[in-house]
Amino acid sequence: MYIILHKYKAFLILLLKLTLVFGAFYFIYQKLVTNQLLTVEQLKNEFSTLFLNNGWLLILLLLFTDVNWLLEIVKWKTLVSIEKKITFFEAFEQSFASLTASIITPNRIGEYGAKALFFESQKRKNILGLNLIGNLSQLAVTVFFGCIRISYFLINHSVEIPKINGLNSLFLVLFLLILIYFRKKIKLTKVRLFLNKISKKTYITVLILAVLRYLVFSHQFYFFLILLNIEINYFTALPLIFSMYFIASVLPSLTIFDWAIKGSIAIFLFSFVNINELTIVTITTLMYVLNFAIPALLGSIFVLNFKPLNN
Repeated sequence: MYIILHKYKAFLILLLKLTLVFGAFYFIYQKLVTNQLLTVEQLKNEFSTLFLNNGWLLILLLLFTDVNWLLEIVKWKTLVSIEKKITFFEAFEQSFASLTASIITPNRIGEYGAKALFFESQKRKNILGLNLIGNLSQLAVTVFFGCIRISYFLINHSVEIPKINGLNSLFLVLFLLILIYFRKKIKLTKVRLFLNKISKKTYITVLILAVLRYLVFSHQFYFFLILLNIEINYFTALPLIFSMYFIASVLPSLTIFDWAIKGSIAIFLFSFVNINELTIVTITTLMYVLNFAIPALLGSIFVLNFKPLNN
């Protein structure tokens, strides 16, 4: 069996790469074509209106996308330098290729394996850990800003909060008991040694980059509101945007459906300030196209050119 697999290894790798690329293309196509709330024709019309009336501001939004990914690439380069020094282009390649590979996996879990494959086998465990730290830093920033802003939102708007019933409480207790049981099985010594390899300066740098990236894509959403001529105060919009990202971040989902979750949450939140659904769906769709679809399509080039290390 091993001899057969080794013989057809190159073919299997090519097949896997083509599956990832065509899978990414298919899901992005499906997302844009089968969107029931926003047709392709409506999206074209909205995009044309934005470009014709606010060309300079649209260019600014595209720059926001560039800065968003620039910060993510620098963050990854900073983290991975602990294990291996890589160039900016290598970090760029790994970030975009892993996005393409992760787009059809739950909670972008495919990103971990994709990035690890760019390194020698003995480094891959640590690469997985570094990627986790990078993602947790982004999640921590989202939760921090989100908790503050969602509290402000709940204070200023009447929202019915679901009551916790007995069954939910039982599941929560069981979940905590399982965590306590498995915590004893984990060898924390190796984890501590790994975490101690990372300097405080690196932790602070990564956290700052995560904050900057969060502010960039949050304000990109706000500028879309301006582009679509929505009259909303800055200090009213930001709590809603931060709350949207906070709620979306704690819900498990496929990356490809991330737009739908954010769209549904955004429709609910912005309904409290009387902004219509079409406007919000247009913004979440354009945000998806700029920050996920286009980078994923670009990453497909790196996926096809990827050559696994022989180790």
